[in-house]
Amino acid sequence: MSEATFVKRLPFNVYFSTVVMIGLIGLADSIYLSISHYRVYTDMTYQSFCAISRAINCDTVSQSPYSILFNLPLSVWGILGYLFVLALMAVAWNHRNTKKNIWPTLFFISLAFSIHSLALGLISSLIINSYCIMCIVSYAVNFAMLFYCWLIYRRFESDSMINGFWTDLKGYARQPRRTIVFLSAFALLILAAYAMIPSYWHMDVKLSTAGMATGRTADGHPWIGAEQPELTITEFSDYQCFQCKKMHFYLRQLIADNPGRIRLIHRHFPMDHNVNPIVNAPFHIGSGKLAKIALFALEKEKFWEVNDHLFHLNEEKKTFNLRKMAADVDLDVVMLAASVNHPYIKARLSQDIREGMKWGMTGTPGFVIEGKLYSGQVPAHILERF
Repeated sequence: MSEATFVKRLPFNVYFSTVVMIGLIGLADSIYLSISHYRVYTDMTYQSFCAISRAINCDTVSQSPYSILFNLPLSVWGILGYLFVLALMAVAWNHRNTKKNIWPTLFFISLAFSIHSLALGLISSLIINSYCIMCIVSYAVNFAMLFYCWLIYRRFESDSMINGFWTDLKGYARQPRRTIVFLSAFALLILAAYAMIPSYWHMDVKLSTAGMATGRTADGHPWIGAEQPELTITEFSDYQCFQCKKMHFYLRQLIADNPGRIRLIHRHFPMDHNVNPIVNAPFHIGSGKLAKIALFALEKEKFWEVNDHLFHLNEEKKTFNLRKMAADVDLDVVMLAASVNHPYIKARLSQDIREGMKWGMTGTPGFVIEGKLYSGQVPAHILERF
Protein backbone atom coordinates (compact mmCIF):
# COMPACT_ATOMS: atom_id res chain seq x y z
CA MET A 1 0.00 0.00 0.00
CA SER A 2 1.48 3.35 -1.04
CA GLU A 3 2.07 6.24 1.33
CA ALA A 4 -0.32 8.39 -0.73
CA THR A 5 -3.11 5.89 -0.24
CA PHE A 6 -2.36 5.72 3.49
CA VAL A 7 -2.59 9.51 3.86
CA LYS A 8 -5.97 9.68 2.08
CA ARG A 9 -7.77 7.18 4.25
CA LEU A 10 -9.93 8.33 7.15
CA PRO A 11 -9.69 6.97 10.70
CA PHE A 12 -10.97 3.39 10.89
CA ASN A 13 -13.76 4.31 13.31
CA VAL A 14 -15.30 6.57 10.67
CA TYR A 15 -15.61 3.67 8.22
CA PHE A 16 -16.79 1.27 10.91
CA SER A 17 -19.46 3.69 12.17
CA THR A 18 -20.67 4.28 8.63
CA VAL A 19 -21.28 0.57 8.08
CA VAL A 20 -23.05 0.34 11.45
CA MET A 21 -25.28 3.25 10.42
CA ILE A 22 -26.05 1.61 7.07
CA GLY A 23 -26.96 -1.62 8.87
CA LEU A 24 -29.23 0.23 11.30
CA ILE A 25 -31.00 1.97 8.41
CA GLY A 26 -31.54 -1.43 6.78
CA LEU A 27 -32.85 -2.84 10.06
CA ALA A 28 -35.28 0.06 10.57
CA ASP A 29 -36.47 -0.22 6.97
CA SER A 30 -37.08 -3.97 7.35
CA ILE A 31 -39.01 -3.43 10.58
CA TYR A 32 -41.24 -0.88 8.83
CA LEU A 33 -41.77 -3.23 5.88
CA SER A 34 -42.66 -6.09 8.23
CA ILE A 35 -45.27 -4.00 10.05
CA SER A 36 -46.64 -2.73 6.74
CA HIS A 37 -46.80 -6.26 5.29
CA TYR A 38 -48.76 -7.47 8.33
CA ARG A 39 -51.21 -4.56 8.19
CA VAL A 40 -51.79 -4.97 4.44
CA TYR A 41 -53.20 -8.43 5.14
CA THR A 42 -54.95 -7.84 8.45
CA ASP A 43 -56.11 -4.21 8.64
CA MET A 44 -59.13 -3.39 6.49
CA THR A 45 -58.42 0.34 6.51
CA TYR A 46 -54.63 0.27 6.08
CA GLN A 47 -52.86 1.92 3.17
CA SER A 48 -49.12 2.59 3.29
CA PHE A 49 -47.78 6.09 2.62
CA CYS A 50 -46.05 4.85 -0.54
CA ALA A 51 -49.19 3.46 -2.18
CA ILE A 52 -49.00 6.31 -4.67
CA SER A 53 -50.01 4.80 -8.00
CA ARG A 54 -50.15 1.51 -9.87
CA ALA A 55 -46.45 1.79 -10.70
CA ILE A 56 -45.30 3.00 -7.26
CA ASN A 57 -47.18 1.01 -4.68
CA CYS A 58 -45.67 -0.75 -1.67
CA ASP A 59 -49.01 -2.44 -0.92
CA THR A 60 -49.12 -4.08 -4.34
CA VAL A 61 -45.64 -5.51 -3.80
CA SER A 62 -46.63 -6.74 -0.31
CA GLN A 63 -49.69 -8.46 -1.80
CA SER A 64 -47.54 -10.44 -4.22
CA PRO A 65 -46.64 -14.05 -3.36
CA TYR A 66 -43.04 -13.01 -4.10
CA SER A 67 -43.04 -11.10 -0.79
CA ILE A 68 -42.78 -14.48 0.97
CA LEU A 69 -39.62 -16.62 1.06
CA PHE A 70 -39.49 -20.02 2.79
CA ASN A 71 -42.79 -19.26 4.50
CA LEU A 72 -41.62 -16.02 6.07
CA PRO A 73 -42.05 -12.45 4.77
CA LEU A 74 -38.96 -11.16 2.97
CA SER A 75 -38.92 -8.20 5.35
CA VAL A 76 -38.54 -10.55 8.32
CA TRP A 77 -35.56 -12.15 6.58
CA GLY A 78 -34.26 -8.60 6.18
CA ILE A 79 -34.51 -8.04 9.94
CA LEU A 80 -32.68 -11.30 10.60
CA GLY A 81 -30.00 -10.51 8.00
CA TYR A 82 -29.22 -7.02 9.29
CA LEU A 83 -29.21 -8.28 12.89
CA PHE A 84 -26.68 -10.92 11.85
CA VAL A 85 -24.44 -8.29 10.24
CA LEU A 86 -24.67 -5.92 13.21
CA ALA A 87 -24.07 -8.74 15.70
CA LEU A 88 -21.01 -9.89 13.76
CA MET A 89 -19.62 -6.36 13.80
CA ALA A 90 -20.31 -6.03 17.53
CA VAL A 91 -18.51 -9.29 18.30
CA ALA A 92 -15.54 -8.30 16.13
CA TRP A 93 -15.25 -4.71 17.42
CA ASN A 94 -12.70 -5.35 20.16
CA HIS A 95 -10.66 -7.82 18.18
CA ARG A 96 -7.12 -6.64 17.56
CA ASN A 97 -7.39 -7.39 13.81
CA THR A 98 -10.78 -5.73 13.30
CA LYS A 99 -9.35 -3.59 10.49
CA LYS A 100 -8.66 -6.75 8.49
CA ASN A 101 -11.02 -9.42 9.83
CA ILE A 102 -14.76 -9.83 9.11
CA TRP A 103 -14.73 -7.39 6.17
CA PRO A 104 -14.32 -10.09 3.51
CA THR A 105 -17.10 -12.04 5.27
CA LEU A 106 -19.34 -8.98 5.34
CA PHE A 107 -18.45 -8.23 1.73
CA PHE A 108 -19.73 -11.62 0.54
CA ILE A 109 -22.81 -11.40 2.76
CA SER A 110 -23.53 -7.97 1.27
CA LEU A 111 -22.87 -9.36 -2.20
CA ALA A 112 -25.54 -12.03 -1.59
CA PHE A 113 -27.94 -9.35 -0.32
CA SER A 114 -27.24 -7.21 -3.39
CA ILE A 115 -27.77 -10.06 -5.86
CA HIS A 116 -31.06 -10.81 -4.15
CA SER A 117 -31.97 -7.12 -4.45
CA LEU A 118 -31.32 -7.25 -8.19
CA ALA A 119 -33.56 -10.33 -8.49
CA LEU A 120 -36.35 -8.63 -6.55
CA GLY A 121 -36.01 -5.53 -8.69
CA LEU A 122 -36.45 -7.63 -11.83
CA ILE A 123 -39.51 -9.35 -10.33
CA SER A 124 -41.03 -5.96 -9.47
CA SER A 125 -40.39 -4.70 -13.00
CA LEU A 126 -41.29 -7.74 -15.08
CA ILE A 127 -43.87 -9.64 -13.02
CA ILE A 128 -45.48 -7.44 -10.37
CA ASN A 129 -45.29 -4.29 -12.53
CA SER A 130 -45.08 -2.13 -9.43
CA TYR A 131 -42.26 -0.78 -7.26
CA CYS A 132 -42.00 -0.41 -3.50
CA ILE A 133 -40.17 2.74 -2.35
CA MET A 134 -39.14 1.20 0.97
CA CYS A 135 -37.91 -1.92 -0.82
CA ILE A 136 -35.76 0.29 -3.04
CA VAL A 137 -34.33 1.80 0.16
CA SER A 138 -33.27 -1.69 1.23
CA TYR A 139 -31.67 -2.28 -2.18
CA ALA A 140 -29.66 0.93 -1.74
CA VAL A 141 -28.65 -0.15 1.78
CA ASN A 142 -27.37 -3.49 0.47
CA PHE A 143 -25.29 -1.91 -2.30
CA ALA A 144 -23.95 0.76 0.08
CA MET A 145 -22.90 -1.92 2.55
CA LEU A 146 -21.26 -3.90 -0.25
CA PHE A 147 -19.29 -0.83 -1.35
CA TYR A 148 -18.16 0.14 2.15
CA CYS A 149 -17.06 -3.39 3.03
CA TRP A 150 -14.95 -3.40 -0.13
CA LEU A 151 -13.64 0.10 0.60
CA ILE A 152 -12.61 -0.68 4.19
CA TYR A 153 -10.77 -3.82 3.17
CA ARG A 154 -8.94 -2.03 0.38
CA ARG A 155 -8.01 0.86 2.69
CA PHE A 156 -6.49 -1.35 5.41
CA GLU A 157 -5.42 -4.55 3.64
CA SER A 158 -3.55 -5.30 0.41
CA ASP A 159 -4.47 -8.99 0.07
CA SER A 160 -7.26 -10.16 -2.26
CA MET A 161 -10.84 -10.40 -1.01
CA ILE A 162 -10.90 -14.16 -1.64
CA ASN A 163 -7.74 -14.72 0.41
CA GLY A 164 -9.15 -12.49 3.11
CA PHE A 165 -12.34 -14.55 3.22
CA TRP A 166 -10.34 -17.76 3.65
CA THR A 167 -8.42 -16.07 6.44
CA ASP A 168 -11.73 -15.17 8.09
CA LEU A 169 -12.92 -18.78 7.84
CA LYS A 170 -9.70 -20.04 9.40
CA GLY A 171 -10.16 -17.53 12.20
CA TYR A 172 -13.67 -18.80 12.89
CA ALA A 173 -12.38 -22.39 12.87
CA ARG A 174 -9.71 -21.51 15.47
CA GLN A 175 -12.47 -20.39 17.84
CA PRO A 176 -15.03 -23.18 17.42
CA ARG A 177 -16.87 -22.58 20.70
CA ARG A 178 -17.38 -18.89 20.00
CA THR A 179 -18.40 -19.56 16.40
CA ILE A 180 -20.86 -22.31 17.36
CA VAL A 181 -22.47 -20.14 20.05
CA PHE A 182 -22.85 -17.25 17.62
CA LEU A 183 -24.35 -19.35 14.83
CA SER A 184 -26.57 -21.27 17.27
CA ALA A 185 -27.98 -18.04 18.66
CA PHE A 186 -28.81 -16.91 15.14
CA ALA A 187 -30.40 -20.28 14.31
CA LEU A 188 -32.55 -20.00 17.44
CA LEU A 189 -33.61 -16.53 16.32
CA ILE A 190 -34.77 -17.95 12.98
CA LEU A 191 -36.67 -20.75 14.73
CA ALA A 192 -38.28 -18.17 17.02
CA ALA A 193 -39.44 -16.22 13.97
CA TYR A 194 -41.08 -19.32 12.53
CA ALA A 195 -42.69 -20.12 15.88
CA MET A 196 -43.98 -16.63 16.61
CA ILE A 197 -45.12 -15.35 13.19
CA PRO A 198 -48.38 -16.90 11.94
CA SER A 199 -49.03 -17.37 8.23
CA TYR A 200 -51.39 -14.39 8.15
CA TRP A 201 -50.72 -13.79 4.44
CA HIS A 202 -52.64 -16.92 3.47
CA MET A 203 -55.91 -15.21 4.47
CA ASP A 204 -57.32 -18.68 5.06
CA VAL A 205 -60.93 -17.57 5.43
CA LYS A 206 -63.48 -20.32 4.94
CA LEU A 207 -66.32 -18.65 3.08
CA SER A 208 -69.65 -20.40 3.29
CA THR A 209 -73.23 -19.72 2.29
CA ALA A 210 -74.59 -22.22 4.80
CA GLY A 211 -77.48 -20.71 6.74
CA MET A 212 -77.40 -17.50 4.69
CA ALA A 213 -80.12 -16.25 2.41
CA THR A 214 -79.08 -15.65 -1.20
CA GLY A 215 -80.91 -14.43 -4.25
CA ARG A 216 -81.01 -11.92 -7.08
CA THR A 217 -82.04 -8.32 -7.15
CA ALA A 218 -84.79 -7.12 -9.46
CA ASP A 219 -82.02 -6.36 -11.99
CA GLY A 220 -80.64 -9.90 -11.70
CA HIS A 221 -77.54 -9.21 -9.57
CA PRO A 222 -76.53 -11.77 -6.93
CA TRP A 223 -76.91 -10.91 -3.23
CA ILE A 224 -76.17 -12.64 0.05
CA GLY A 225 -77.22 -11.83 3.60
CA ALA A 226 -80.44 -10.31 4.88
CA GLU A 227 -83.76 -10.65 3.12
CA GLN A 228 -84.98 -7.45 4.81
CA PRO A 229 -81.67 -5.60 5.32
CA GLU A 230 -80.92 -2.63 7.53
CA LEU A 231 -77.91 -1.91 5.31
CA THR A 232 -77.35 -2.79 1.66
CA ILE A 233 -73.80 -2.68 0.24
CA THR A 234 -73.18 -3.02 -3.49
CA GLU A 235 -69.59 -3.98 -4.23
CA PHE A 236 -67.91 -3.45 -7.58
CA SER A 237 -65.03 -5.88 -7.59
CA ASP A 238 -62.18 -7.52 -9.52
CA TYR A 239 -61.09 -11.10 -8.79
CA GLN A 240 -57.42 -10.19 -9.26
CA CYS A 241 -57.61 -7.21 -6.89
CA PHE A 242 -56.15 -7.93 -3.46
CA GLN A 243 -58.06 -5.13 -1.70
CA CYS A 244 -61.28 -6.45 -3.28
CA LYS A 245 -60.55 -9.86 -1.83
CA LYS A 246 -59.69 -8.50 1.60
CA MET A 247 -62.81 -6.36 1.75
CA HIS A 248 -65.03 -9.14 0.40
CA PHE A 249 -63.79 -11.56 3.06
CA TYR A 250 -64.32 -8.94 5.76
CA LEU A 251 -67.86 -8.15 4.60
CA ARG A 252 -68.76 -11.82 4.30
CA GLN A 253 -67.64 -12.36 7.88
CA LEU A 254 -69.62 -9.32 8.97
CA ILE A 255 -72.69 -10.70 7.21
CA ALA A 256 -72.18 -14.09 8.86
CA ASP A 257 -72.14 -12.31 12.23
CA ASN A 258 -75.21 -10.22 11.28
CA PRO A 259 -77.15 -12.46 8.86
CA GLY A 260 -80.47 -10.66 9.24
CA ARG A 261 -79.15 -7.11 9.05
CA ILE A 262 -76.75 -6.66 6.10
CA ARG A 263 -77.08 -7.52 2.42
CA LEU A 264 -74.13 -7.63 0.02
CA ILE A 265 -74.81 -7.25 -3.71
CA HIS A 266 -72.00 -8.24 -6.05
CA ARG A 267 -71.20 -6.39 -9.29
CA HIS A 268 -68.20 -6.85 -11.59
CA PHE A 269 -65.64 -4.20 -12.49
CA PRO A 270 -62.55 -6.08 -13.77
CA MET A 271 -59.56 -3.80 -14.33
CA ASP A 272 -58.70 -5.71 -17.48
CA HIS A 273 -57.89 -3.62 -20.53
CA ASN A 274 -59.57 -6.20 -22.74
CA VAL A 275 -63.00 -5.48 -21.28
CA ASN A 276 -62.82 -2.23 -19.32
CA PRO A 277 -62.53 1.00 -21.37
CA ILE A 278 -61.02 3.02 -18.50
CA VAL A 279 -57.93 0.74 -18.48
CA ASN A 280 -55.56 1.89 -21.22
CA ALA A 281 -52.69 -0.56 -20.69
CA PRO A 282 -52.37 -4.25 -19.77
CA PHE A 283 -53.46 -4.68 -16.16
CA HIS A 284 -55.11 -7.55 -14.28
CA ILE A 285 -55.00 -9.58 -17.46
CA GLY A 286 -57.62 -12.33 -17.36
CA SER A 287 -59.82 -10.75 -14.69
CA GLY A 288 -62.44 -10.06 -17.37
CA LYS A 289 -62.64 -13.80 -18.15
CA LEU A 290 -62.96 -14.61 -14.45
CA ALA A 291 -65.89 -12.19 -14.18
CA LYS A 292 -67.55 -13.88 -17.17
CA ILE A 293 -67.11 -17.28 -15.54
CA ALA A 294 -68.81 -15.96 -12.40
CA LEU A 295 -71.68 -14.55 -14.49
CA PHE A 296 -72.13 -17.91 -16.18
CA ALA A 297 -72.21 -19.57 -12.75
CA LEU A 298 -74.92 -17.11 -11.72
CA GLU A 299 -77.14 -18.43 -14.52
CA LYS A 300 -76.56 -21.95 -13.19
CA GLU A 301 -77.37 -20.94 -9.58
CA LYS A 302 -73.72 -21.53 -8.60
CA PHE A 303 -72.57 -17.94 -8.27
CA TRP A 304 -71.42 -17.84 -4.65
CA GLU A 305 -69.55 -21.14 -4.87
CA VAL A 306 -67.66 -19.94 -7.96
CA ASN A 307 -67.22 -16.44 -6.53
CA ASP A 308 -65.58 -17.85 -3.42
CA HIS A 309 -63.31 -20.07 -5.50
CA LEU A 310 -62.21 -17.15 -7.69
CA PHE A 311 -61.43 -14.94 -4.70
CA HIS A 312 -59.10 -17.64 -3.39
CA LEU A 313 -57.03 -17.60 -6.60
CA ASN A 314 -53.45 -16.30 -6.71
CA GLU A 315 -52.70 -16.97 -3.05
CA GLU A 316 -49.71 -18.89 -4.38
CA LYS A 317 -47.82 -18.69 -7.68
CA LYS A 318 -50.19 -21.13 -9.40
CA THR A 319 -52.18 -21.16 -12.62
CA PHE A 320 -55.96 -21.25 -12.75
CA ASN A 321 -57.27 -24.81 -13.21
CA LEU A 322 -60.69 -24.41 -14.85
CA ARG A 323 -61.35 -28.14 -15.00
CA LYS A 324 -60.78 -28.59 -11.27
CA MET A 325 -62.97 -25.62 -10.38
CA ALA A 326 -65.76 -26.93 -12.61
CA ALA A 327 -65.58 -30.29 -10.89
CA ASP A 328 -65.54 -28.68 -7.44
CA VAL A 329 -68.75 -26.71 -8.08
CA ASP A 330 -70.42 -29.30 -10.33
CA LEU A 331 -70.45 -27.31 -13.57
CA ASP A 332 -69.83 -28.53 -17.11
CA VAL A 333 -66.26 -27.54 -17.96
CA VAL A 334 -66.93 -27.24 -21.71
CA MET A 335 -69.87 -24.90 -21.19
CA LEU A 336 -67.90 -22.98 -18.56
CA ALA A 337 -64.97 -22.47 -20.94
CA ALA A 338 -67.30 -21.42 -23.78
CA SER A 339 -69.16 -18.92 -21.58
CA VAL A 340 -66.42 -16.28 -21.88
CA ASN A 341 -67.41 -15.76 -25.53
CA HIS A 342 -71.18 -15.92 -25.05
CA PRO A 343 -72.89 -12.67 -26.19
CA TYR A 344 -75.29 -12.62 -23.23
CA ILE A 345 -72.45 -13.01 -20.71
CA LYS A 346 -70.45 -10.29 -22.43
CA ALA A 347 -73.45 -7.97 -22.36
CA ARG A 348 -74.01 -8.58 -18.63
CA LEU A 349 -70.39 -7.79 -17.87
CA SER A 350 -70.49 -4.64 -20.00
CA GLN A 351 -73.60 -3.56 -18.10
CA ASP A 352 -71.78 -3.86 -14.76
CA ILE A 353 -68.76 -1.96 -16.08
CA ARG A 354 -70.90 0.84 -17.51
CA GLU A 355 -72.79 1.11 -14.23
CA GLY A 356 -69.52 1.36 -12.33
CA MET A 357 -68.33 4.09 -14.67
CA LYS A 358 -71.57 6.01 -14.09
CA TRP A 359 -70.83 5.96 -10.38
CA GLY A 360 -67.36 7.35 -11.10
CA MET A 361 -65.35 4.18 -10.59
CA THR A 362 -61.66 4.56 -11.50
CA GLY A 363 -60.35 1.52 -9.64
CA THR A 364 -61.41 -1.32 -7.38
CA PRO A 365 -62.98 -2.04 -5.06
CA GLY A 366 -65.89 0.37 -4.97
CA PHE A 367 -68.89 0.26 -2.64
CA VAL A 368 -72.24 1.93 -3.26
CA ILE A 369 -74.09 2.57 -0.01
CA GLU A 370 -77.23 4.70 0.29
CA GLY A 371 -76.60 6.39 -3.02
CA LYS A 372 -72.91 7.19 -2.49
CA LEU A 373 -69.75 5.58 -3.86
CA TYR A 374 -66.90 4.76 -1.48
CA SER A 375 -63.58 3.75 -3.05
CA GLY A 376 -61.22 1.22 -1.52
CA GLN A 377 -63.14 0.45 1.67
CA VAL A 378 -66.38 0.91 3.54
CA PRO A 379 -66.05 3.78 6.04
CA ALA A 380 -65.91 2.67 9.66
CA HIS A 381 -68.78 4.95 10.71
CA ILE A 382 -71.16 3.02 8.46
CA LEU A 383 -70.24 -0.35 9.98
CA GLU A 384 -69.71 0.68 13.59
CA ARG A 385 -73.24 -0.29 14.66
CA PHE A 386 -72.76 -3.89 13.55
